[in-house]
Amino acid sequence: MTQKPIIRTYEAWRLMFAAVLLSVATLVWAQQPAATLNWKDADIRQVVEAVSAVTGKNFILDPRVTGRVTLLSPTPLGPDALYEAFLSILQVHGYVAVDSGDLIKIIPDATARQFPSRMGTEGAAGPDDMATSVVQLRNVGATQLVPILRPLIPQYGHLVAHAGSNMLIISDRAANVSRMVSIIRRIDQASDEDIEVVPLLHASAAEIVRIMTALTQAGRGDGSPVTTSLVADARTNSVLIGGDKNERLRLRTLIAHLDTPLEDGGDTQVRYLRYADAEELSSKLQSHFSGQVQSAAAGQAGGAASNNEISVWADTQTNAIVVNAPPKMMRALMQIVDKIDIRRAQVLVEAIIVEVIADKSNELGVTWAIEGTGSNTPIAVTNFPGSMNGVVQLGAAAGGGATDPSSLIDAGITIGVGRLSDSGVSFAAILSALEGNADTNIISTPSIVTTDNEEATLNVGQEVPFVTGSYSNTGSVGGAVNPFQTIQREQIGVKLAITPQINEGNSMVLEISQEISSLAQSAGEAVDLITNQRIVETTVIVEDGEILVLGGLLEDVLRESNQSVPILGNIPLLGNLFRSRKTEKVKTNLMIFIRPTILRDTATIAIETNQKYNMMRDVMRANQSSDIALMPGEDRFTLPPIEEVRENEPQEGNSQ
Repeated sequence: MTQKPIIRTYEAWRLMFAAVLLSVATLVWAQQPAATLNWKDADIRQVVEAVSAVTGKNFILDPRVTGRVTLLSPTPLGPDALYEAFLSILQVHGYVAVDSGDLIKIIPDATARQFPSRMGTEGAAGPDDMATSVVQLRNVGATQLVPILRPLIPQYGHLVAHAGSNMLIISDRAANVSRMVSIIRRIDQASDEDIEVVPLLHASAAEIVRIMTALTQAGRGDGSPVTTSLVADARTNSVLIGGDKNERLRLRTLIAHLDTPLEDGGDTQVRYLRYADAEELSSKLQSHFSGQVQSAAAGQAGGAASNNEISVWADTQTNAIVVNAPPKMMRALMQIVDKIDIRRAQVLVEAIIVEVIADKSNELGVTWAIEGTGSNTPIAVTNFPGSMNGVVQLGAAAGGGATDPSSLIDAGITIGVGRLSDSGVSFAAILSALEGNADTNIISTPSIVTTDNEEATLNVGQEVPFVTGSYSNTGSVGGAVNPFQTIQREQIGVKLAITPQINEGNSMVLEISQEISSLAQSAGEAVDLITNQRIVETTVIVEDGEILVLGGLLEDVLRESNQSVPILGNIPLLGNLFRSRKTEKVKTNLMIFIRPTILRDTATIAIETNQKYNMMRDVMRANQSSDIALMPGEDRFTLPPIEEVRENEPQEGNSQ
């Protein structure tokens, strides 16, 4: 019974103590000084002293802190409000307050980034206090945001990205730092772009992608870029859609409308081909799918095969194929057409044929004829094979007979000595000397363009007639009656046949047939013209743009002949008068090179065409200065610049 009064007394004292503490706190708060600010053109150092006196803070002023301050406040300000106003004054005049323990440094804001500041904006004394914040980005690259946010940071502030951790470091006044963090959070949002797989039941994935790509890649009216992508998966007959959520939803709706079964009797499609030949392709497709239908019908009932019958025929005028098949076979057939009806690359083949011939010859010989006394018949003559001087004429000259001097003159130099007399011994001698030196340098560069796996031929030359027979009917009275000759013409020149096959990458297999033929000088034993032929037939593998040697011939021929009169020809020095020497040396160097270039796109084709066109134009312009005079009012033709030719080409859709 005695404990209850004691407990009640304790609770009363506790409540009284709490009331006293609340009264003391209220008195202390009420005794805090308040100030009414009316500064007009006051020195900033005096303002710092007044703020220090009211707030009790310790300030250190940089020597560069100067200026006049004006602040008008109609209501009194407490210490915290006064300090916030003071920070705003410093911000307006280009200064900043930096905490350093119990001291506050007032320095120009241009050097504020070099001093430590508060981390985050929570503990800032006001919106104009310096703060530093580190922002972690989740969805956007930090380096991508720096150029966007840099204009929002003043010159004294600092903004830098750390790519390794994908963070942004911002140092500025607390209010601007808070604003920058808010902007970054709005930008750093997860994208709604994703990839969806849309399986198709009736339509072909490749055909759907072709139609949708033509629709989505068209330029938009507002100029915004296209952000969607479509890919066909032929194995699962599905369409992969990537892009914005709204765009994906729109494309899915369009695909759903297109992926519908064909109506009854509508299993026929017309497919226009761009590169393949419709007649050739239709026969192959018909043969391929007919075999599949027969195989499927063999394992089914007799009437079940009729549902799988297909028909493929070609319309050559429009280069299109008309297909009648069930939906499943129609998709398979169209997938095959998509793979085959593609633009094939072209190949430019340039051949370089170089032939260098050096022909040298030397001839030296003496021909003698001696006639005895009182005789008109030579008693001694010399005749060496290959000598061009007529021995009979020489003997007649020695015997005093009539001889045509022109028959004794050969090529080179001819020197004659002798004694012609009616009495005594008559003799005559002719010395012939000849040196020949002929050089031939032939180079030809045929070139041809063909499609991959298509044979192309180039034939540049002329037809030369060769006599194959003759006939003359000799009558008893007159001469020949109705004489005639049979002639066969053969092509002489350069022939190039090539079939390229482009492999994976930049290498290609070339089947080459190269023939070079030309006329040769007629020999003494030949009855007609003689032709030289060089033929190369081979299959090679060469890289794109590389030069490959196909073959060649290195021939060095030396012919020497030395003929003399027995015994007399062996006499020292004097024996040269009874000798004939002839030396021939022919050296032939023939090489054939080839350089293929793959033309995959129109840009490469235009470069090669411009190069060849400009080369021919330069040659024609160089011939303008020829000394050969033309008829009055006539000029030599020159190709116009290729740019003008391309500008005058008829555009697609014109009727020119």
